[in-house]
Amino acid sequence: MPSKQDIRRQVKDLLRREGTSSSGPLCRLEQDPLFLSAGTVLLYWSMPEEVDTHGLIRRWAGRKRIVLPKVCGQNLELRLYDPARMVPGYRGILEPADDAPLVPDDEIELAVVPGLAFDRAGHRLGRGKGYYDRLLPRLRCPRLGLAFPCQILDEVPIEPHDVALDRIIY
Repeated sequence: MPSKQDIRRQVKDLLRREGTSSSGPLCRLEQDPLFLSAGTVLLYWSMPEEVDTHGLIRRWAGRKRIVLPKVCGQNLELRLYDPARMVPGYRGILEPADDAPLVPDDEIELAVVPGLAFDRAGHRLGRGKGYYDRLLPRLRCPRLGLAFPCQILDEVPIEPHDVALDRIIY
């Protein structure tokens, strides 16, 4: 199996070549029963090569309690989304400001997380900093990955601490 770094490089190249403009994953997420029934949803503010979640967050913020991660040292804090309280954070990604309300892990009803690569068994390969590796074991709700089809591989390398997602939407 290729190394994690090799897979990251290959998938980034695929994303650059194939583009990231498909709205299919978002449409499927917005029709998913888990998403529709959840009142408090953890999402993420997407980076340019990820499924664009910005419109999704804005669209659902009035109907659901949207929670976004904020990088705090080596961990992610979960804070309530408020468009007036978004500031540039880690790597310039917008995240809730320090004064946005914290949301306890046990109030999350659905977690939708990013990754660079996924396999059909629900394993994800992130960017290598381990933020979601530390967050996912804390959550006791369904966990979904959101991806473009080119990010789905037969297999990604896993380690004992890795937590598989319940499903990947692509």
